[in-house]
Amino acid sequence: MIDLLTMHNFKAFQHTELQLGPLTLLTGLNSSGKSSVLQALALLRQSYESGDLVFATLTNEEQEAGRRTDLTGKGFLLNGELVGLGTGKDVLNEDFTGDEPRIGLAVDEGPYHYGWTAAYEPEQNLLPLIGTDLPDTSEGRAERPTGPEAVTPAFFTAPFQYLHADRISPAQFYPRDHQVAIGRGFLGVRGEHAVNFLRHHGQDTVAAGPLRHPKAASDSLKDQTAAWMGDLCPGVDIEAKVIEGTDVVILSYDFPGTVGRTSRRRPGNVGFGLTYVLPVVVACLSARPGSLVLLENPEAHLHPQGQTQMATLAASAAAQGAQVVMETHSDHVINGVRLAVKHGRISPSQAVFHYFRRNGTGADFVSPKVDADGMLDQWPTGFFDELENTLDQLIG
Repeated sequence: MIDLLTMHNFKAFQHTELQLGPLTLLTGLNSSGKSSVLQALALLRQSYESGDLVFATLTNEEQEAGRRTDLTGKGFLLNGELVGLGTGKDVLNEDFTGDEPRIGLAVDEGPYHYGWTAAYEPEQNLLPLIGTDLPDTSEGRAERPTGPEAVTPAFFTAPFQYLHADRISPAQFYPRDHQVAIGRGFLGVRGEHAVNFLRHHGQDTVAAGPLRHPKAASDSLKDQTAAWMGDLCPGVDIEAKVIEGTDVVILSYDFPGTVGRTSRRRPGNVGFGLTYVLPVVVACLSARPGSLVLLENPEAHLHPQGQTQMATLAASAAAQGAQVVMETHSDHVINGVRLAVKHGRISPSQAVFHYFRRNGTGADFVSPKVDADGMLDQWPTGFFDELENTLDQLIG
């Protein structure tokens, strides 16, 4: 699990160290830096999977002896399957710290620390690596964790999902890509492969624990998905089928009929929210221990009750060993996580809250702590206080 993400001169952040937990919620006003956190993690994964990122494969003793990791041709790949960030001028903090513009990212996993520094190339979308740690900075930590030997960062090889806020909408057909959905188990950044993934893995068993919905017809992924989505639309059933002789799959929903019969319906005829949230449900239910799941605005197009349920689902995935980092604008999601803590679904230490806000040189954040009763130790100005402010105006 990633314990700490460090961003140096990256987008809104001059130098920021952000603690992550099994379930991390990123909140704040628009353009306050929340999405940049997810993008930083996705950028590292994207660069590694493309072969453009290396980590320090030398032991401490070898590095002290003067040996260096070969960085030739390696760098941060800004545009790829997971994120498209533009060129160097789009990701360098405008008020960068240091004598020279350098962009650095680092993650800490338990006893291991991994860092990378890239040179600034304003018009390039592959920023060349110049070091396998962050630049020296007085703001950096004095000591870094060091492992007994060099190992591959776990989050580079662990199961991974990243769902953008712009997800699939109701459609007649969805792609049937075996290599992505089946070979890699990836749902796509828009969730476009979730239907084919569900078709193939529908009979897989969801492990015992908080992720198992008590009202599901069985422990299969298909029935568990239907049960969680049934909290949004009671009685819904889901079916994903291949159209023989084509490279597409179709999705349909079923509801109990008035005389005990059912009638399957196309996604476009059951409302936007069900299909929009389907990839989120599948990503959480299929997450195995050690998985990293990045979610942007899982509450979009959902009724407040459904937003709370998405928080419960994400908390359940974290309780069963996945790491979930979630960006949200919903107080219902925040309160849903607080309830998950109060009900014992996850412990207070497993839920991390960060509220981002702009300052004169970029972005900073505050981190309210939650206790066993679901209460937060602070409520910063702007942190989901709009209802209270509005009511004050209405009754004033």
